[in-house]
Amino acid sequence: MNKVINYYNSFDEWGRLDREPIEFIVNLHHILNTLPGKGHILDNGAGPGKYSMELAKQGYKVTLTDLTSRLVEIGAAKAKELKLDGQFQGFHCADATDLSLFQEEHFDAALMMGPLYHLQSEQDRSMAVKELYRVTQSGGYVFVAFMTRIRHLMSSLLFPEHWKPNNTISSIKEFVRTGIFNHSDEGRFTGAYYYDLEDIRPFMESHGFETIKLIGSSSIAGSFMAEQFDYWRSRGEEEFQEVMNLIYEEAENPSILGISSHLLYIGRKR
Repeated sequence: MNKVINYYNSFDEWGRLDREPIEFIVNLHHILNTLPGKGHILDNGAGPGKYSMELAKQGYKVTLTDLTSRLVEIGAAKAKELKLDGQFQGFHCADATDLSLFQEEHFDAALMMGPLYHLQSEQDRSMAVKELYRVTQSGGYVFVAFMTRIRHLMSSLLFPEHWKPNNTISSIKEFVRTGIFNHSDEGRFTGAYYYDLEDIRPFMESHGFETIKLIGSSSIAGSFMAEQFDYWRSRGEEEFQEVMNLIYEEAENPSILGISSHLLYIGRKR
């Protein structure tokens, strides 16, 4: 866990979602289209609070938590900078497996957009989802991010030296068997767990959630570069919006789930 904290202490997570905006844009679209019009939302494992800020702009009350104290401090500073601090009910350094600082059913809805792919033991993943269930009101929506084993297998085969130790077939086969990935190089994305796609729904449903949908966060635009967005913008705002609507819709197409860099599970507490 210390390696994960060290990674996020030096990595620009806010900037990542600026550099790879489609994941954030698609997720936010589906989150806002699902949430009720008002309420108090937990952003659990929020990083510096990219989603939190957008929810606060929409008038929701937000509580931000993250394992990395530096990111919690950045989130608090961002809220103040954007004059959104009045919407926030707290900024807390907390482990997703232990949300004991919150009472049962404290939140109308909850996001968990990172912790599950940094919890390598099944017990810890189960504890995190149990805590998410406990602090969310009955009938409340949850939004949970996953990363898939098949996508990381593809990335490892394409760029083996970028994803050491998955630069040997023996390491790749072990990764496919376990889903566990610990980077050999210092300062790289590490301490990760990647899910088999078919395990995600049963895992969440076994912990008391009703599945609403599972979306591919990068949708059909995962390989888009600036030139593709620039082209469609050059066609005019109306046509560009139609393209974006198509991207939002196709995010739900099950044929793209395995190859999307991130998945968004949308569920409801039974």
